[in-house]
Amino acid sequence: MNKNDTVHKDRYIYPAIFDYADDGISVSFPDLPGCFTCGDTDDEALAMAKEAMALHLYGMEEDKDDIPAPSSPRTIKQGDNQAIVLIEVWMPPFRHEMQNQAVKKTLTIPRWLDSVAKEHKVNYSHLLQEALKEHLGLQKDSH
Repeated sequence: MNKNDTVHKDRYIYPAIFDYADDGISVSFPDLPGCFTCGDTDDEALAMAKEAMALHLYGMEEDKDDIPAPSSPRTIKQGDNQAIVLIEVWMPPFRHEMQNQAVKKTLTIPRWLDSVAKEHKVNYSHLLQEALKEHLGLQKDSH
């Protein structure tokens, strides 16, 4: 399989190392270099770990990076104040949220047109979205 044939899975499970210290819990993923987060409690660390892992994997998918197989928790060495926690993420709703996230675009129109549009209470964002969908031949509810 080459880099452009990466298969996106809907469900990922990776081991995380929860490192307990007096000031909170640091979380790292041995199989996902650069994916780190933290929390003050187990619940918060778990929620942050899921979010960090989903965001990291989404970025890898978007960049068409190879996504590594998860290590077995048995093979991960842990310290005295550490615990191995399996983190599971279900990607479809996360992907949907990321793809439908609003992005800011700057545009320029003549002042007279802006004045008339303001008089008619035009919602620029809505109008531009609808015009782009029509221009690109997209169904109204396709994205």
